Amino acid sequence: MTSISNALFWISNGLLIPVVVLLLLFFLRAILMAGGFFGEFWQKTRLQQQINDMLEEMTPANADELYKKLPENKNIPLLRCMQKLYSHKENTAYCERLLANYEVEAEKELGRSRNFIKLGPMLGLMGTLIPMGPALVGLSTGDIASMAYNMQVAFATTVVGMVIAAIGVVTLQVKQRWYARDINDLEYIYKNLHHGTAK
Repeated sequence: MTSISNALFWISNGLLIPVVVLLLLFFLRAILMAGGFFGEFWQKTRLQQQINDMLEEMTPANADELYKKLPENKNIPLLRCMQKLYSHKENTAYCERLLANYEVEAEKELGRSRNFIKLGPMLGLMGTLIPMGPALVGLSTGDIASMAYNMQVAFATTVVGMVIAAIGVVTLQVKQRWYARDINDLEYIYKNLHHGTAK
């Protein structure tokens, strides 16, 4: 039993470096995502106001005219999807497939935030528990310096893991609202364009 316990102890300690490296990588990715999110938030706020103004006035009769007033920016997925809806408005099957694909892409984008929410605390907890073993050993042998170092690592990994999760939670909640509104707006535009074409 002692040999099994020792094996588990060494395996656990061996995982500390990979866990810390993964935590740092996820932290860097989370920071980059947060920076991109704030840029997207500013851009989205301006664009959404234009779209809202257009949708308030849109009817099947004037859908084409209002649509042409939207800015053309192929780097924004929503505008790119709108442009394809307009250019293929007579093809019902294509438009329905386009809307479905937009939902898939939205879910894929939300998956990044969900990964941070799940993996951040998971890696943080592993980074907390792994150094606790050596810290307890240091405490039992009177090696206070070793215990203090391991406790420092344990607390630091917990904090980093929670920061990663926090970024994931904030971006997920906001982006869920964005994509729900986008899909609703796209369906409304499609129906107006399609009904205008049918007439």
